[in-house]
Order: sequence, then C-alpha cells, then structure tokens
Amino acid sequence: MKKQFLLLVGCLLAFTYMSAQSPVGTWKTVDDETGKEKSYVEIYEQNGKLYGKITELLLEEDKGKMCDVCPGKKKGQPVQGMEILMGMETIKDYWGNGKILDPKSGKVYKCFIELENDDKLKVRGYIGFSLLGRTQYWYRVK
Repeated sequence: MKKQFLLLVGCLLAFTYMSAQSPVGTWKTVDDETGKEKSYVEIYEQNGKLYGKITELLLEEDKGKMCDVCPGKKKGQPVQGMEILMGMETIKDYWGNGKILDPKSGKVYKCFIELENDDKLKVRGYIGFSLLGRTQYWYRVK
C-alpha cells in the first residue's frame, strides 16, 4: 500500500512538472518596438505539433482588422482568429521547424520557441538561419 501511494505521488509530481514545461496555453504578445500589449495567442497541440492562433486583439485600432497583406487563403481574412504559429515540433527543450506569420507585414518566417520560465516564452522568427531574425517575448495569461 505504501509503495502504491509513493508511486501515485511520484506520477502526480512528474505530470505537474511536465505540464508546467509546456507552452500550451494563452500568451500575451508585446510589440518589441513600442512595448504595447498587442494580442492574446492561444498555443495548442494538434497531431503532435504546436500551433497558435490570435484569440483577441488588445489595441482598439486593431480590432476588426483584416490581413490584406497575408499570403494565400489568409489574405483578406480577420486577424483575430487567424493561425499565426504553425507546425512547431518538439526538439529537446524547445520547439522548432515551424513557421510564424507576421500579420502586420504578411511575411512568413521560420520559427522556434523556447520557454525562458513557466510564464515567459521566447519567440524567434528568422530567414535562412536563426542569426538573421527577430526575437519577441510573450507572457503567459493566467
């Protein structure tokens, strides 16, 4: 009985640790140029990969905005509800091999994301290799 109890406690602790180390959830984006809070992005898992969509635009001037510069099927679609993080794969302690869409410019970049801590996510978009890119930090919404 004592062994079963210890096993149960160990499993619960492991599950808590693993779930705390995941970027799945809602994140607040902050414009790295102005410092203004811009949107909420929900990161979710689908078929073993991570995706993210804008669930809310926080700036009044962005509400109802359409993505007129976005490529393909996303062109002319509402920014709110748009999938901007696509196909992120688990690679050791970060997620990569995916893409991120910047709805402001309509450009799609290679991307990797990495948890700085449970509440801070490093998001790096780049062209070619990761030295040529830009980093933003997103903050977990509780």
